[in-house]
Amino acid sequence: MSKQPRIAVLFVCLGNICRSPLAEGIFREVVRQAGAAAMFDVDSAGTGAWHVGSPPDPRSIAVAARYGIDISGQRARRIEAHDFNRFDLLLGMDRSNVDALSSMAPAPRAGRAHLFGTFATGRAFEVPDPYYDGADGFERVYRMVRDASEKLAEKLMRVSDPASGHASSIT
Repeated sequence: MSKQPRIAVLFVCLGNICRSPLAEGIFREVVRQAGAAAMFDVDSAGTGAWHVGSPPDPRSIAVAARYGIDISGQRARRIEAHDFNRFDLLLGMDRSNVDALSSMAPAPRAGRAHLFGTFATGRAFEVPDPYYDGADGFERVYRMVRDASEKLAEKLMRVSDPASGHASSIT
């Protein structure tokens, strides 16, 4: 029996403490519930290094926990050059994240960076940074990310072709 190819997805925001850790945790849960966790490698990173090594923002941890998702073990990291080779998709939460990814990407890998909301749903939208908001901002971001993660999982499970040995048709 051949091993099913895995799709590697990296969620990216500015500091890797609010949006991208939530997206990582939510997407993991969505694909787990769909019975497709083995199809994916999932991680998150930030374009900046301010919070490297820190856990997610307590408000991100709290909103995820309200929905049964534990992201408390995650630690912030900054995107690295090898991420462009390791991941099939690098999904920025907002346009500035995508611009940063595009400027860092080696030329043959620049096409792997996309705006998460738009790539997942086909509707142009950014996931706003809730850092300066209260708990309600984190709740709104959770709902946006959950909806987009469900659509992303459906899309990726549909286009992944186990017979091909890779997921080249996703971008």
